[in-house]
Amino acid sequence: MIDLQPYTPAESRVWDDFVSESRNATFLLKRGYMDYHADRFEDASLIARDAHGHILALLPACREGDTLYSHRGLTYGGWLLPPRRCDALDMLEITDALIAHMRAQDINRLVYKPIPHIYHHRPAEEDLYALVRAGAQLTSANVSSVIDLVNPLPFDQGSRQRARKAVNMGVTLGPSDDWDGFWAILTQLLNDRYESAPVHTLDEIKLLAARFPDNIRLHTATLDGELLAGVVIYDTGLVAHSQYTAASPRGKELSVLPALYQHLVEAYTPGHRYFDFGTSNEDGGREVNPGLLRQKCSYGARAILYPTFALTLS
Repeated sequence: MIDLQPYTPAESRVWDDFVSESRNATFLLKRGYMDYHADRFEDASLIARDAHGHILALLPACREGDTLYSHRGLTYGGWLLPPRRCDALDMLEITDALIAHMRAQDINRLVYKPIPHIYHHRPAEEDLYALVRAGAQLTSANVSSVIDLVNPLPFDQGSRQRARKAVNMGVTLGPSDDWDGFWAILTQLLNDRYESAPVHTLDEIKLLAARFPDNIRLHTATLDGELLAGVVIYDTGLVAHSQYTAASPRGKELSVLPALYQHLVEAYTPGHRYFDFGTSNEDGGREVNPGLLRQKCSYGARAILYPTFALTLS
């Protein structure tokens, strides 16, 4: 018997403790990260307990109209599972309980973004099995470029040459606190290229970096004190993920990104399994940015999927 109850702020510590021990969760699923934009989303997160009151799984979620999203404000969501318990049979029961909960709340559709497998500390795809059995369909897939740090492919010759050239010029590579300078470069780049803005404001990324100093770090390339490029790394412990990347016009001219990424891959190889450059898609995965994808592949990265599933109740 599964007891499915809405999450309340009073359970934030219980939630975070479970996330810390989960076999597939990352720091993005902690309440300190999820709730920074709580004013934009109607939280509809759920806690699944067994007959003895023990937590079997958590679902980070928000609601818009008659649709439940897991989670619209996050790169990924899905059921968060404990280190040992909650097998496929349990997940079938949890899915049945979720469907019953949706019907009771007049929710007709579930949009579900599972945590990609590279972020799992142990296998944790029971949710996908249960969803497909319930009739969920794959509705979109973004392609992300990833280096397996245990068995890496080398940077291609051109990228290695550009990296050497930047280092020989005296470019300095390393951690930085110049969030203001990097955000100015990033904002200008996104506005010029896509007429868009970063998902996070400068104040938001500073807030999150202060809340998660061991997980969110800025690394930059500078020359004679001039900021040329930067990469924001989200470090989950298992995966180093490139959340934001940008170079100034001079940084592009001097081709400093290969050197910065070579530095980052070397820096994060100890203690990590994957380096994730992120997705290269537009229009919900229907379009791919060929230049961006090929650039990441030139660093030795190859594809994994960030899928989205939808379940519509009949």
